[in-house]
Amino acid sequence: MRPNCQAPHPPADAGPSLSPLAPTLPFPASGGGLGRGRGEGWGDGRSAARRILGATGLCLTLAITPAAAHVPVILDFGDSLTAGYGLAPEQAFPPRLQAALQRRGIETRVVNAGVSGDTTAGGLARLDWALADKPDLVILALGANDALRGIDPAAVRNNLDKMLRRIKTTGAKVLLVGMLAPPNWGEEYKTEFDRIFPDLARTNGVPLYPFFLEGVAMKPELNQPDGLHPNERGVAVLVDRIAPVVARLVEGAS
Repeated sequence: MRPNCQAPHPPADAGPSLSPLAPTLPFPASGGGLGRGRGEGWGDGRSAARRILGATGLCLTLAITPAAAHVPVILDFGDSLTAGYGLAPEQAFPPRLQAALQRRGIETRVVNAGVSGDTTAGGLARLDWALADKPDLVILALGANDALRGIDPAAVRNNLDKMLRRIKTTGAKVLLVGMLAPPNWGEEYKTEFDRIFPDLARTNGVPLYPFFLEGVAMKPELNQPDGLHPNERGVAVLVDRIAPVVARLVEGAS
C-alpha cells in the first residue's frame, strides 16, 4: 500500500523616437510489507503502521498548504520612454518603478512592454500579444511619437479608445498616461491633441496621470543629449512622481 502523494507536473514553458518535487518516501524494495519480521524492511507491524500514518499526514499537509500569494503583474505599455532608450536595461522606467514599489512594501512584477518608435497605431496592433501576460494593471503610455509626427488627433483618439476598451474586457485596471503635443504643429493641433487624454479618461472611467514627462521635460540636466529622452536622473524623477499613483491602484486591486 503506497499513499497516493504525487506533486502535480509543472506546465510546459511556452532608434530614438519617442519544480515542485514529490516527497520521496522510504518504501522497501519488492517483497517488503506489513508481514515482515522485526529488523527486516520497515520492521514490525506497529512500525509500518506508524510510517504509513506519517506518510498519510504528509500528503494531507501538502494537500491543504495554500498556494503562494499572487504577485500583481503591471504591464507598462509604451514607447521609447517606457523601453528605456539610451539607458542600461536596469535603469529603464519599468524596473525602477518595480523597485520603488518594493521599497513601499508592495511586491509586483512590472513588465517592460515599451517599443521605441511606437505610435498608438502600433500599440493597438500588438496589444493582444502583450495582454497574454494577464496583467492586473496596465499603464498605457503611448502618444508621444504621434504628437512628434503630427498624426491626426482623431486617429490617435480612436486608437487609444480601442486600446482602453480592449484592456477593460480583460478585467485589468488601467492607468492612462497623458502626453502633450509640441507647439510646432500650431495651436489648433496642440489644443485638439492635448485634450485627447482627459476626454478618454472621463468617458472610459479610468484614472489619468496627465503628463508622463512632468518635472522632466525641457530640463537639460534631466534629459539625454537629444532633449527628448530622460537620463537616469530624469527617470528617477518620473518614478518618484508616478509611483504613489500606481501604488494606490495596486493596493486597491489586491
